[in-house]
Amino acid sequence: MVGIVDEQVASNSYFDQALNCQAVKLLPGEYYVTDKDMLLVTVLGSCVAACIRDSQSGIGGMNHFMLPDNGSDTNAPVNSSARYGIYAMEILINQLLKLGARRSNLEAKVFGGGNVLDGLTVANVGQRNADFVLEFLATEQIRVVAQDLVDIYPRKVYFFPRSSRVLVKKLRKVHSNTVSEREQEYGRRLLHSNVEGDVELFS
Repeated sequence: MVGIVDEQVASNSYFDQALNCQAVKLLPGEYYVTDKDMLLVTVLGSCVAACIRDSQSGIGGMNHFMLPDNGSDTNAPVNSSARYGIYAMEILINQLLKLGARRSNLEAKVFGGGNVLDGLTVANVGQRNADFVLEFLATEQIRVVAQDLVDIYPRKVYFFPRSSRVLVKKLRKVHSNTVSEREQEYGRRLLHSNVEGDVELFS
């Protein structure tokens, strides 16, 4: 799937029967922005998702990335792929501004960075992702109003940009390795591909 390797707008749209609203599911390397009253959903292992919104207009969006950067010289051109946090954050913010959000009104909620990957050869990727997203937002002077980072569990995140509501489900009893396997496969693709407000916890 192209969306697993390269950055793209999430396209998996569906109607969430349980929450009675239109929703979009994000996979690794995807992002989505909207000015509509809808739901954005993703499942995170070691990856991180930033949920950023304009606190006045309700314009908001989410990204889902695995690695903070491409590990190359910091003076090298930024890789244009949302697989990397630095680009995933920049493209999300830029798309929000294009949709009409005001930079001074932006606030963020950040999730993920769990220690769930055994096979990925990038050391402490979850912690690195968590550290990166907090540092990036501090540098950009975007206020972090909620966070649920690191730990050892995968998470399912439900973000309602219009209201700022977030639901986070800790997947403590996952009976399959779907999340871990998906991220390990994603990680292998990254390593071998050419590079051109409040939170409710529920179980």
